[in-house]
Amino acid sequence: MTPSQTPQVPVTERVFVQRFSSTPRGARLARHLALHRLNAWGIPYGSDASDTAALLVAELAANAATHGRVPGRDFEVRLSLDAYTLRIEVSDPRGECRLDGPGAVDTAPAEAEGGRGLLLVQALADRWAVLDRLPIGKTVRAELDGIGIGTLGEGN
Repeated sequence: MTPSQTPQVPVTERVFVQRFSSTPRGARLARHLALHRLNAWGIPYGSDASDTAALLVAELAANAATHGRVPGRDFEVRLSLDAYTLRIEVSDPRGECRLDGPGAVDTAPAEAEGGRGLLLVQALADRWAVLDRLPIGKTVRAELDGIGIGTLGEGN
């Protein structure tokens, strides 16, 4: 097989970016639209990859709408799919309301009704981080390896 006949993974990256109102309704819509986009990209509804992405988007969007909320300001969801990785980024305008990444996750008291969402993110994502967003705010990024254009097969 000559180098010109060697199969190559496309270099393209698929990207979806959308802003949502910082409300519970906006967080639900973010999850639904993210799953719709992933399905269009060849990651079918109900697959393990789709279900994991749904949980990550739901948690990060809910956190942005609840803890990152600034009246009159939206949060943003960005999905990108490259050769082998799905990256989920959720940005909000509250830069001062942040953890310093995976090492800062604590467990909530057993009787608490919330406070375990980032533990879920930490358990599901291959990597995650909290990044500064310019000019203001923060972005929480979660990455899933083994879910990418190169893993979807021919025709996707």
